[in-house]
Amino acid sequence: MAAVVYIAAFAPDAGESVSSLIANPPPGAPVPPAVDGFLFLDKAKFAAAFAADVRPDLATFMANSQAPWGVAALDGKVTEPAWKAKPSWYLVAADDKMIPPPAQRAMAERAGAVVSEAPGSHAIYVSSPKAVAKVIEQAAHGRRSG
Repeated sequence: MAAVVYIAAFAPDAGESVSSLIANPPPGAPVPPAVDGFLFLDKAKFAAAFAADVRPDLATFMANSQAPWGVAALDGKVTEPAWKAKPSWYLVAADDKMIPPPAQRAMAERAGAVVSEAPGSHAIYVSSPKAVAKVIEQAAHGRRSG
């Protein structure tokens, strides 16, 4: 069975891009202006906004080793969302400061995804790997819960 699993992620519809979904970023989002066509999260704000529940030393490592985002990629519009053709699961990170949980819930609902929610930051895959693995296992086996 092929499925799509979203972990505190954007789930755009046809014609949407990440840029259109972040037109009104949440307060405190650490995204400074682009430099030479690339974005990095502000290292000083990284832990609080992206990885608040990650060990401080690991959050610092993550901030220092982040890969740049190409600004042009943010404008790429989805033509055929995977969630329209495949069953979908979505893990909402309830404490996310990058993609607000209400936005995650709305995208998951629109996608018809099986939704799970767990406490955690945007880096929930680091701070709560068991919650992430559980959703992936559910999707792999086509289970709607537990």
